[in-house]
Amino acid sequence: MNPVNQNASKEARELLEYLYETAGQKIMTGQHTQTNTMEEIDYIYQLTGRKPKLRGFEMLAYSPNINYQDASQECLTEVYENRDTMDTAIRWAKESDGIVTLSFHWFSPIGGRDKSFYTEHTDFDASRVLKENSPERAAFYHDTDVIAEELKRFEQERIPVLWRPFHESDGTWFWWGAKGPEVARDLYLLMYDYYTNVHHLNHLLWVWNCKLSQGYPGDDYVDVISVDVYLENYAQTDYRQQYQELIQATTRNKVAALAEIGYLPDIGMLEQSRIPWAYFMTWSKEFCIGEQYNRQEAWNAMYRSKYVITEGD
Repeated sequence: MNPVNQNASKEARELLEYLYETAGQKIMTGQHTQTNTMEEIDYIYQLTGRKPKLRGFEMLAYSPNINYQDASQECLTEVYENRDTMDTAIRWAKESDGIVTLSFHWFSPIGGRDKSFYTEHTDFDASRVLKENSPERAAFYHDTDVIAEELKRFEQERIPVLWRPFHESDGTWFWWGAKGPEVARDLYLLMYDYYTNVHHLNHLLWVWNCKLSQGYPGDDYVDVISVDVYLENYAQTDYRQQYQELIQATTRNKVAALAEIGYLPDIGMLEQSRIPWAYFMTWSKEFCIGEQYNRQEAWNAMYRSKYVITEGD
């Protein structure tokens, strides 16, 4: 399967091929991080003696429009801890055989206070980005230019990136999903065109993250379909139901991933069912560290299974 960007780099093409080879044969381990210390990775390594193959890095601190004057201490801490993580991501990717995926909790391009990637903290109207010559559209492109410069750093190092913009647009909690999944879809298409045809970011693989059919951009613009799943309570699962719902709402023609999860999948069930998830990514902080969500036995079972791929495999 070729990337949707016809000019995709050799490294991006090889990564997508690897995802297709993996799905249904094994599953790639993944972990989200938000800080330069990446304490989640140390925790997993101390428990299992292994490290995840895929690491998720966060770009929230790179948002150009952070309102420092009207932000809670929690928000400021999150921003300060996230600074310079792209340096960390590039360094890790160069020193390992690992795979980078990037998330972007984008502080609203205009207005907003505190954690303004949340709808409740901004009056930014995403639908107005779709209107020619609107201030919202200009601000949208200003921010995408800033982020493009960070993404180019990976291209210069020949590091392919699983790029997952406008995630969870099946909900309204982020400003890009507040006006419905169709608006988020159209924002994604604007960015895809701009990054592919203007900035020529040919090292990106485009990961779509919405489980609603009306939000799907189409097979011509998506390399990987994905879903975020946070179960209310622990249950042994291979996330079969979520897989079926995802491909029914989007497409059967793309490789699929668990882009964010709270609870680890049951590796024994996965090995039996071989639900073709290419990778999973556990979320950061308490979703990884401690036993509020995942017990130590689950980490050990996962990372010591022959069905998984870890760093160095």
